[in-house]
Amino acid sequence: MKISGFFAPIPTPFNDREDIDLDHLRENLLKWGRSSLSGIVVLGSNGEFVSLSFEEKVQMIRFCREHFPAEKKVIAGTGCEGTRETIRLSIHLAEAGAEAALVVNPSYYKSKMTEKALEAHYMAVAEGSPIPVMIYNMPGNTGINMSAALLSRLSRHPNIAGVKDSSGNIVQISSTIKDSREGFSVFAGSGSYLLPTMIMGGSGATMAVAGIVPDHCAAIMEALDKGDLAKARELQMELLDLNAAVTSKYGVPGLKYALDLIGFYGGPCRRPLLPLEEGPAMEIRELLLRIGCKLER
Repeated sequence: MKISGFFAPIPTPFNDREDIDLDHLRENLLKWGRSSLSGIVVLGSNGEFVSLSFEEKVQMIRFCREHFPAEKKVIAGTGCEGTRETIRLSIHLAEAGAEAALVVNPSYYKSKMTEKALEAHYMAVAEGSPIPVMIYNMPGNTGINMSAALLSRLSRHPNIAGVKDSSGNIVQISSTIKDSREGFSVFAGSGSYLLPTMIMGGSGATMAVAGIVPDHCAAIMEALDKGDLAKARELQMELLDLNAAVTSKYGVPGLKYALDLIGFYGGPCRRPLLPLEEGPAMEIRELLLRIGCKLER
């Protein structure tokens, strides 16, 4: 299955007791379903997947698939520290309705996660997963960067459909595109380098900011498709500050706060993540206004 387009890695909504809030999740899914998004990623970094139980992960995927338009894809984060557990979770989330598995690399035994170990891990997961696997390269959280050479070798497996590269290294991303098999999807892992990735031949992106301004992200890709590089560049530049605020700068609390401001439900994070402080909150408010968002609070 060829995976392309742009996806929002959605946050998991919690109530004040830190339980999953399905009512607000349904409302969010309805709004995202009407947008220009190609699909959503559930249980990614922005979904606080490390704070969810196995049962909650299954619940999230089943609920999202049931309440999100059938023509739009639901990708599930299934990466665990163990290979067997990653395969087990991939099987269960496939049964719950996920159409692809986004698999972050194990990182607890960091010094032992050599290219040989990671290659064996992903090959085993690809063999055991009933749905296509997308590799998730997230060195900012795992402390491990998967090289273009490793990614291109893994691309040869027929059930490894692509990679979400959140390294921010456009040279590495370009090398992965160049050396991987035809049909292998290379995604930008952040809105900050959406345009450079697409210019180099990328297939799409998974980016937190797409859940806030999906039409702005779509306009970048549309301008590029029309050959209007100047317009695409202008739109990409406008996205940079907001993208940074809801990712590397303020993380999940920043993303959830931004969603609250524009009429979605962000809500609290699950501990140990703390709420956004007043200064960053004001900055996010100003950035949303600057990019043309209508604030509802």
